[in-house]
Amino acid sequence: MSSPANIGNPSALAELVSKADRVQVICLGLSALDQIWRVDRLFAGRSEKIKAAGYGTLGGGMAANAAVTVARLGAAVAFWGRAGNDAAGQEMRSAFGAEGIDVENFRLFPDGRSSVSGIIVDNSGERQIVNFRGLYPDAADWLPLETVARASSVLADPRWVEGAATLFREARARGIPTVLDGDMADAEVFERLLPLTDHAIFSEPALTAFGGSAKDETLAALARFGCRIIAVTRGGEGVSWFENGRLHRQAAFAVDVVDTTGAGDVFHGAYALAVGAGLDVRDAMAISAAAAAMKCRHAGGRNGIPTINECLAFMRTKP
Repeated sequence: MSSPANIGNPSALAELVSKADRVQVICLGLSALDQIWRVDRLFAGRSEKIKAAGYGTLGGGMAANAAVTVARLGAAVAFWGRAGNDAAGQEMRSAFGAEGIDVENFRLFPDGRSSVSGIIVDNSGERQIVNFRGLYPDAADWLPLETVARASSVLADPRWVEGAATLFREARARGIPTVLDGDMADAEVFERLLPLTDHAIFSEPALTAFGGSAKDETLAALARFGCRIIAVTRGGEGVSWFENGRLHRQAAFAVDVVDTTGAGDVFHGAYALAVGAGLDVRDAMAISAAAAAMKCRHAGGRNGIPTINECLAFMRTKP
């Protein structure tokens, strides 16, 4: 295994700053409305009532948070997804618009129901999540695939499998990098999407569920799907990845953690931007780790997502 790294190549990071506004990313998948309660401790598995110290409502969802990250970091981004034409769906669309995200293909279905999540966060930043995934048609035949030609990279989460497979096939045919947010999903979802994926980045729980463990050796075993990169994010332990027959590791950036909600989503969004800009994998991993760490200093899945200059300044302060 290669030695851990922190800051990455300073010249590459400066290059990303100069290129970010010319990058275009498509993010496809889940958009949810997050209702967040801050508590002293999480539920202990029994019937009980816990007093909340705070409450808020924010847009959420893996690909949605990734899209916000790309926008905050200065690139053009379109969100492709589904919601109900209900109060939650309208609120999500408005939140995307406020971030400058293209929502032309965020479809609100008249008979659909939007995805809503309840998130409980304790004082250490750990969380419990209950999610209603929404109800809407699965077909992806309405996606404007001709516009994929203008993308620098595409990202999808596993919540809309038909959409992700459709987008990834088109991007693969055009030689555009595909990034998969490997969150929890059934095995058949990954068996369908991984052969279309260039950069697969799992969470530890998802890697354990799909691969049998979250050990680095599992990443090497999943190379059979043909991905260029197989990675796993490990929170405070950083990220490990398998590339060209070797295992690598990027250390996490130390911060005072307030809330880890959305940290993985931010990592994926920053990574999609970095590979879309042509950075090598090690530099993309470093920038993504920095952006995710900066988000963890703030409560909520989108609060604290940095700009590209804030991210670069943060990395320059680290040894």
